[in-house]
Amino acid sequence: MATLDQKSPNVLLQSLCCRITGKSEAEVAHQFQYAVRVIGSNYAPTIERDEFLVSEKIKKELLKQRREADAALFSELHRKLQSQSVLKHRWSVLYLLLSLSEDPRKPSGRVGNYGALFAQALPRDAHSTPFYCTRPQSLALGYGERSAGLSASMGTSGISSLGVYTLNGPTVTPQSLLSGQPPQSAAAQPLGARLAWALPVSSALAPLATRPLLGPSVPSSRVVRPRKDGEVSEAALVRDILYVFQGIDGKYIKMSAQDNCYKIDSKVVLCKSLRDTSSRLAELGWLHNKVRKYTDARSLDRAFGLVGQSFCAALHQELKEYYRLLSVLHSQLQVEDEHGVMVCTESSLTLRRLLVWMYDPKIRLKTQAALVDFCQGRKGGELASAVHSYGKTGDPQMRALVQHILSLVSNPILNFLYRWIYDGELEDTYHEFFVASDPNVKTDRLWHDKYSLRKSMIPTFITMEQASKVLLIGKSINFLHQVCQDRTPLGKITPASNSADTPRDTAELLSDLEGAFQEKIDAAYFDTSKYLLDVLNRNYLLLEHLQAMRRYLLLGQGDFIRHLMDLLKPELVRPATTLYQHNLTGILETAVRATNAQYDNAEILKRLDVRLLEVSPGDTGWDVFSLDYHVDGPIATVFTRECMGHYLRVFNFLWRAKRMEYTLTDIWKGQMCNAKLLKNMPELSGVLHQCHILASEMVHFIHQMQYYITFEVLECSWDELWNRVQQAQDLDHIIAAHDLFLDRVISRCLLDNSSRNLLNQLRAIFDQIIEFQNAQDSLYRSALEELTLRLQFEERKQQKETEGQWGVTAEQEAEEKKRIQEFQETIPKMRSQFRILTHFYQNIVQQFLVLLMTSTDESLRFLSFRLDFNEHYKAREPRLRASLGTNRGRRQSNI
Repeated sequence: MATLDQKSPNVLLQSLCCRITGKSEAEVAHQFQYAVRVIGSNYAPTIERDEFLVSEKIKKELLKQRREADAALFSELHRKLQSQSVLKHRWSVLYLLLSLSEDPRKPSGRVGNYGALFAQALPRDAHSTPFYCTRPQSLALGYGERSAGLSASMGTSGISSLGVYTLNGPTVTPQSLLSGQPPQSAAAQPLGARLAWALPVSSALAPLATRPLLGPSVPSSRVVRPRKDGEVSEAALVRDILYVFQGIDGKYIKMSAQDNCYKIDSKVVLCKSLRDTSSRLAELGWLHNKVRKYTDARSLDRAFGLVGQSFCAALHQELKEYYRLLSVLHSQLQVEDEHGVMVCTESSLTLRRLLVWMYDPKIRLKTQAALVDFCQGRKGGELASAVHSYGKTGDPQMRALVQHILSLVSNPILNFLYRWIYDGELEDTYHEFFVASDPNVKTDRLWHDKYSLRKSMIPTFITMEQASKVLLIGKSINFLHQVCQDRTPLGKITPASNSADTPRDTAELLSDLEGAFQEKIDAAYFDTSKYLLDVLNRNYLLLEHLQAMRRYLLLGQGDFIRHLMDLLKPELVRPATTLYQHNLTGILETAVRATNAQYDNAEILKRLDVRLLEVSPGDTGWDVFSLDYHVDGPIATVFTRECMGHYLRVFNFLWRAKRMEYTLTDIWKGQMCNAKLLKNMPELSGVLHQCHILASEMVHFIHQMQYYITFEVLECSWDELWNRVQQAQDLDHIIAAHDLFLDRVISRCLLDNSSRNLLNQLRAIFDQIIEFQNAQDSLYRSALEELTLRLQFEERKQQKETEGQWGVTAEQEAEEKKRIQEFQETIPKMRSQFRILTHFYQNIVQQFLVLLMTSTDESLRFLSFRLDFNEHYKAREPRLRASLGTNRGRRQSNI
């Protein structure tokens, strides 16, 4: 046990004290107690592994040697070295250079008289390093209060925990110090907490008689300029400047409201060099006031939003670091005052030294003041964009400062973003996020109208493509929940990523916008969009509904459409006012059961219905009949009310064109059936030939139009739509492809505003076909009636001759001849009617061809070539000859 006691730390420490002082154990009790307190204190080591402090020591040594130009050159070279990654251990290199520059003949600044060291008392509060977070108001405001105020805020050995500005952003306040816990070790402390070690090697523990005040005991080599009577000393200016740095008027330097700057009273006697230097230093006070005024005004403004409050917090953090530096300078000045130093030594505070020390803080304050000016009236993402624009500079220090502020400002925006893309929630009380929501929009218009982008709030470091994807992700989540009623947990759709909980996370994310940030957005986008499309196709049969539109509303189901026309013909020839929808619905169901349409999904067939359009005077059933397809729920997002209106217009056009084909088929059948019957009426051969020629022209025209509509318009557009839908990555792609399909169909079917003249001509041609059918039916009715009467007359005549009687009397024969003559007299009228009909038809077709040839659509110009393949109409219309010749010449020249 004795051996253990002799090796205990207390015994060993007491033995060390005895050996150093040369006294007995009883005599070193005071020194032993002092040593125990020193070991238990938080003094920082003599040598700090801090690049900034070593560089400051080098600059101070150069300034002592009156090498200000070399000091400035060294500062610039060191700044360039920091911006490069050539050396990993820059501190070691700088410390080696500092050690090599020391004169070996110069006495060391280390403590040599250990006895004298232990003989002095340990200052109060040596057990901790005070941590100042004071604002300027906490410092004494007047010279009368200055001594008491500074002594109350003084730290150990004049060393304050408030430090200088770092080069890469302000340091973070240690939580242990804020909560009253023991402070961290010196190695883990912020740079500002270790500023005093950059000062000359001295200790405030020793009395003035034992060691020099703030430097080695070398007399100043400077020649001190003799002052004039009443001239203000430099030390008094230094005191004033330290207060001006905090925005407080000094005794000689005050704020001029008229000039909006700090000025030295004109009555003060002062040399020009000191006056100029003081004016340059006073600029920091003006910059400080500008930043402080902005933060004080905006910090209490709730409408400024979270982004704005983060900006104010970043400025407060920068000001706090600025106050730490000022506290160190105040502490240094207080040490001089306590020991009554009135002469200007090599290590005392001077205006020139303040100019060097405050160079970096001044740059940072200028940057902050410029940001304050540029960010006036901005909030949210627009404010973040303004801060980001200042980071595009070649100065590494300024860029690092702006990047640090940007990381704090962008933190709320990225939290908004992650909440939106992973939870679909938008909690943007002050409208700072670039995604906007309209609470008045109903659920059926959620996808189209409820959410939109605020382009002014999109930060410049987020591209428009990324912002569109962010909008789409959250919109998809809300669409699944509110419209599709899908309750799948969001974690199964896309795994949530860690949010930007701290500014450091935000800074790391902002440094890799095209990497990690883009990957997070892409992953959430692909997972959410794929799941949404799977739900629409699996649960709501989106693709099946799309195909049903093609089969029924675009007349793609040929057997069904033909059978439906056959069944509807007796009903549709009647006046439109006599139709009843329930009768037509029954016929529709009959057509479905009798054709391949019966094998379609029941979900699709129950949506198919009949619709009667608004009736106009003189309309028949053909003019008002239409098929309808009911859509609701999620598929109504793709098949909107506007889209269904387009489908209705296209169906009416296709139905009318199909009716023309159906009509011409009836005309052709009538001609074929009646041709043999009317052989015995040679007087009709010319009229019938005229009918056959006109019918052939109409058949050729309708067949070419049907080919164009069916293959060049519908099939080609549908194939392109189907390919786009199969490759779609999100619902917006499907909606865009579907809208493009409808626009192309409407344009090429001559239903858009630019093709109104063409459509009118085409409808006039359709009307001529209907008129021709009516004229031919009238001709055949008259001819067949006349043929029936003639056959009856011949039959009676033969019957009487068979009975041995005269076949007809003279009176009967005269009546027969009279009736035949009356019929023959109507033939020229019929021939004139068909000639006029042919003339009108051909004129309309020629005008239609001219419009086709002048169209900008190449497919329409090719249609005109097919319609006039034998140049039949070209020979009749001079304008057509010019148009055809011009276009064909242009086509050949292009080839």
